Amino acid sequence: MDRLEEELGPKGLQVIRLNIQDPAGREIGARLGWEFTPTFIMFDAAGREVWREAGVIDPAAVRKVVAGQ
Repeated sequence: MDRLEEELGPKGLQVIRLNIQDPAGREIGARLGWEFTPTFIMFDAAGREVWREAGVIDPAAVRKVVAGQ
């Protein structure tokens, strides 16, 4: 994710990392309904969830979402 953040940051990708060991991270995780770590969730500019993946991610899939495909 670090590489994708560096590559796609100029195109609008903003990465926020949450620690599920932290009370705030657990609370947000519960609200978002994640069950596995790592879980990656992407939201559009309006705050709608547009992509979710648990475990290993496919960088090409992230690129497509950021490109709006």
